[in-house]
Amino acid sequence: MADSVESKLISTQEIDEAAETLRGIATHTPVQENILLSDEIGANIWLKREDLQVVRSYKIRGAYNKIQSLSEKELEHGVVCASAGNHAQGVALACFKKKIHGTIFMPNTTPAQKVKQVKMFGKDFVTVVLEGDTFDDSFAKAATFCSEKGAAFIPPFNDPKIIAGQGTVGKEVLEDMQEPIDYLLVPVGGGGLSAGMGSYFKAVSPDTKIIGIEPAGAPAMQKSMELGEIITLPNIDKFVDGAAVQRVGDITFEICREVLDRVITIPEGMICGTILKMYNEQAIVVEPAGALAISALEILKEELTGKTVVCVVSGSNNDITRTAEINERWLMYQGLKHYFIVDFPQRAGALMEFLSDVLGPDDDITYFEYSKKTNRELGPALIGLELQDKHDLEPLIERMKTKNLSFEYVNDQPRLFRFLT
Repeated sequence: MADSVESKLISTQEIDEAAETLRGIATHTPVQENILLSDEIGANIWLKREDLQVVRSYKIRGAYNKIQSLSEKELEHGVVCASAGNHAQGVALACFKKKIHGTIFMPNTTPAQKVKQVKMFGKDFVTVVLEGDTFDDSFAKAATFCSEKGAAFIPPFNDPKIIAGQGTVGKEVLEDMQEPIDYLLVPVGGGGLSAGMGSYFKAVSPDTKIIGIEPAGAPAMQKSMELGEIITLPNIDKFVDGAAVQRVGDITFEICREVLDRVITIPEGMICGTILKMYNEQAIVVEPAGALAISALEILKEELTGKTVVCVVSGSNNDITRTAEINERWLMYQGLKHYFIVDFPQRAGALMEFLSDVLGPDDDITYFEYSKKTNRELGPALIGLELQDKHDLEPLIERMKTKNLSFEYVNDQPRLFRFLT
């Protein structure tokens, strides 16, 4: 944790005032003891259920607190935000509650389900504008709109009022828990939630260790803290869309480097396993970002044994159409799903030999694409295989070599594999 000459933390007074502002607007979500996770980890595990929030994420807290802080003059031309997800829904509901107009810019690539949710929460008080192919395109358009129309911009995380609003999650946790908290595990994207909760915990429960959790494909806060300055990641994996940012905020960074004991990252495949496990075993729906803190339990298991731990479940806006992708990533993370491009001799019986001489008794073909070519000796086929045991991969490869098959392994070739995901 970095030394700071002048603390940048949000004060408990600011967070207490935000809590009053949010009274009757945001739900005071429960902190629930989770017996199954507690038994599995050997610790006392509690879940802060922001997945049960009115917009199914904590984002309403910061959005409403920011909008409420603006004067009538600042609001006379409405508010604007750029978001492809939870922040947009939080702003939309805040606009409906305040009866003010909001213009919400979202990329053209935003799933229809998310656009529908934003319109549902905002009703007649929001206008959704689909602009560009990326968040950056939408953000640039939103900035131009603000400049031209004089509308107030509502940032997703890098603002004291936003951070104070998110900090009310920490205030509720400490009010509801009847025992000291040894560890707080909090997901990190741009840093608004971790900065707000961290500010409150450091003032009220300074002995609690606070660990930030980021997706491995977007470690913007971890890398920035390691270098002691904010960096912009050139490329990120956007799968954990609620926490995948290329650059954290300057305000949130200064606070997080003061309040977070450290930041760890979780592989996206492992996060997928947590999503499936929580749904199948406990009927709890979590989005990828909402699964971050729970996923970290296994990695930190030895350190957490016997401790009281609170995991923040930040949201449940998971698109059901992503289930196949989630399952696929989980299988690949376990080493059970593999793709090959195999050049088959173009003769009768070649495929039958592959099935009988190469595949193991428990290997399952889940994908097969082949088109016979004329005037060629070999024909390529794209094959997806699901194994029962990850240790079956090497024997499978050896059998292909023994049969003198020409093949390419696709899983570790991003330029090829992107066509499958």
